Amino acid sequence: MKRIKKILIANRGEIAIRVMRTCREMGIETVAIYSEADRTSLHVRYAHEAYYVGKAPSNESYLNIEKVIEVAKTARVDAIHPGYGFLSENSTFAKRCNEEGIRFIGPAPEVIEQMGDKIEARRAMTKAGVPVVPGMNGNIESEKEVFDVIAKLGLPVMIKASAGGGGKGMRLVNNEGEILPAARAARSEAMTAFNDDAIYIEKYIASPHHIEFQILADEHGNTIHLFERECSIQRRHQKLIEETPSPLMTPELRKEMGEFAVKAAKAVNYTGAGTIEFLVDDDLNFYFLEMNTRLQVEHPITERVTGIDLVKQQIIVAQGGKLQFKQEDLVQEGHAIECRIYAENADNDFLPSAGKIYKISQPLGLGVRTDGYVYEGYEIPIYYDPMISKLIVWGNTREEAISRMRRALYEYKITGVKTSIKYLERVMLCEDFVTGNYNTHFIEKNKEALSPLPAYDKINEDMVIISAFIDYADKLNRHQNSKEFAPVQSRWKKFTYTNNF
Repeated sequence: MKRIKKILIANRGEIAIRVMRTCREMGIETVAIYSEADRTSLHVRYAHEAYYVGKAPSNESYLNIEKVIEVAKTARVDAIHPGYGFLSENSTFAKRCNEEGIRFIGPAPEVIEQMGDKIEARRAMTKAGVPVVPGMNGNIESEKEVFDVIAKLGLPVMIKASAGGGGKGMRLVNNEGEILPAARAARSEAMTAFNDDAIYIEKYIASPHHIEFQILADEHGNTIHLFERECSIQRRHQKLIEETPSPLMTPELRKEMGEFAVKAAKAVNYTGAGTIEFLVDDDLNFYFLEMNTRLQVEHPITERVTGIDLVKQQIIVAQGGKLQFKQEDLVQEGHAIECRIYAENADNDFLPSAGKIYKISQPLGLGVRTDGYVYEGYEIPIYYDPMISKLIVWGNTREEAISRMRRALYEYKITGVKTSIKYLERVMLCEDFVTGNYNTHFIEKNKEALSPLPAYDKINEDMVIISAFIDYADKLNRHQNSKEFAPVQSRWKKFTYTNNF
């Protein structure tokens, strides 16, 4: 086994820092890449080395395969970790890494390509005997075929992009009048987003739970799962909150779904970390949805209940090592919840909110973890995903975890931009969430309960914040010339200093 000594993280923001932290613990040097918009980003400061890769738009920087490869060769790295998003599920990128003798920390390019194509993935899972959502295993070739397939399946159905993800190229069809407009819109959006207009049709599961199983596999034939994550609280098919264990799960269902997740991974000779995603209906019937051939945003909650560093395991597998544990060694300890903190206005259709952050007060205390990348004075760019941090809590029970998340969200203060923090607080108080009685329609069903506070409550809250700031400014003004305050000023200047790469 050849040890990896230097890794380039082909990503930005919190996931880049997350990977770098494990690398430092393992004694591995890290290389950051950054765009014009990310010159002052925290991941640039944290890495051992940092290289500019292009202008702010991602297609001119983080998605520029040849530029990333050029930097990797210049920095003489042994491996590249893609994080999630950007090039993490790009088979061409994985191939280029292999061609240059750089280890890609992830599965083989052929596996990424096969499982990235939703139609091919359905075929592979059907062949392996893994339950899939009733539907077709081929591309829709004509509008007549759309009607023929739907006639066999019955309404409602989902029309999906074969290369899709993140809710793009996806349309729900409830009646005949929607069929052609939905098919045309899905195909057009798929071409725009993925440069691939292939679409297929699945039966719509009316009240689904979105549950995924974390898997790990090495090159020596060992494959395990690290239990499930409940991911049903979503807006526009993108997750807001995840938890583990799932409140829906029974021990018998967990065992059965876990075995199918392992079977799915083995069927495509998977190596590294990945997830098998399922839809589960109200009768606990489950169906394969897709496979993510990368680390997931919500991986920290699995780490918290299992005690296993998933990034460390990715690196060990990439070095040719064996998994360090067997399925029977794994247990879930307690309960973990993750809230994604977005710079967006949740009360205005989740509109992104770029801009400068003035003050941050992050939650601390027992069982609280924050994975983020922003700091006071940092200006959030408009070019990338609006997620700025992830708040993870752990408790002995689900009830304790919810209480702890409420407390942590209360402590989490960010001024200068709109964030989803207050909205997430309301979710934690919502009866359907507290009882665990929810599915992917949670936000739509609880729209009223999740609405903003009455105006007079909001005014009172704002007055408290304003009063606190005035008190802080007054103390700052009175003590700014004192000797006692000088060391604080010095530390502040040092913290906010920005390198000009």
